Amino acid sequence: MSKLKIGLSIGDINGIGLEVILKTFLNGQMFKQCTPMVYGSSKVVSYHKNIIEGNIEFHALRPGDRPQEGKLNVVNCWNENVNITLGKATELGGQYAGRSLEAAVQALKAGEIDALVTAPINKEAMKLAQFPFPGHTEYLARELDRGEHLMLMINDGLRIGLATNHLPLRDVADAIDKNVVKRKVEVMEESLRVDFGIERPTIAVLGLNPHASDGGVIGSEEETFIRPAIVELKKKGMMVLGPFPADGFFGAGHHTKFDGILAMYHDQGLTPFKALSFGKGVNYTAGLTHIRTSPDHGTAYDLAGKDEADPASFRQAVYDAIDIARNRKQYLELHENAMKDLQKPADIDGEDEVLNEDED
Repeated sequence: MSKLKIGLSIGDINGIGLEVILKTFLNGQMFKQCTPMVYGSSKVVSYHKNIIEGNIEFHALRPGDRPQEGKLNVVNCWNENVNITLGKATELGGQYAGRSLEAAVQALKAGEIDALVTAPINKEAMKLAQFPFPGHTEYLARELDRGEHLMLMINDGLRIGLATNHLPLRDVADAIDKNVVKRKVEVMEESLRVDFGIERPTIAVLGLNPHASDGGVIGSEEETFIRPAIVELKKKGMMVLGPFPADGFFGAGHHTKFDGILAMYHDQGLTPFKALSFGKGVNYTAGLTHIRTSPDHGTAYDLAGKDEADPASFRQAVYDAIDIARNRKQYLELHENAMKDLQKPADIDGEDEVLNEDED
């Protein structure tokens, strides 16, 4: 099986992004799985390389150069010196995180890499740099749009998607309606089949209100929007159940019985996910034209420059990007071959067969 080229955006230069990237590839085994392409600056990479224990060689490239296997390839997206202020949210930190991300996404769209893994950015720094999106997911939705996307948190068999992403809690209820729930479940169902190889996935939908509204006693969204959406999805043949009360769903272990779970808002999904998976979880953006994963942690300014950051989540994000890319390729090849078989004319050899009408 050929090695995939995995693009890596460096995230905030003042955080732990490059530390976890470098630590991920300190183990030479990772180079057997993929050819990594870091979009940033060899000067910035060298600065962070001097912080960590261990030695890792990297190969500096200009955009368009051929990468080398067995090495960390660094695509120089800028040549100027950059003022690094470890542990601080700065305009420069946001600016160069944005430049790295934009370069990596353009390479992804051009087919120069097979998937993208993004190191963490800081929302305050991105705002200081006038980056016009609240996070990676919203930016990628614009650049790699296919009609609908879904923030999907994954760890082994646990997959939690969000009906709404980075919204103030007071705005969540107004952002949810029947069509939103239907579209998000449809994106999840397709991704579970295409990207995760689950032939007939089962999906749980959580309620919005406490106790999933207790039949309309505590809010009306479940009866007005969520349940009707589930009924329509079932009519289309999807295995969708709910709405479930969110408070007892995970404590009772119900999450282990489903291939995917749709939460209504950020903390409803991320709180149980991080409690169950912190340090091992991965953020995957389903429904895009291309593949993107990221670790489940942030810039961790308090750890920056101390050589204490754990690379486990970032390493898993690389593994998941590889697996999803292979699963998607296999799915598309199988279905393309199936369509070709259906379109072939019947192959009839030899003499025409005479049917005996007297025989059953």
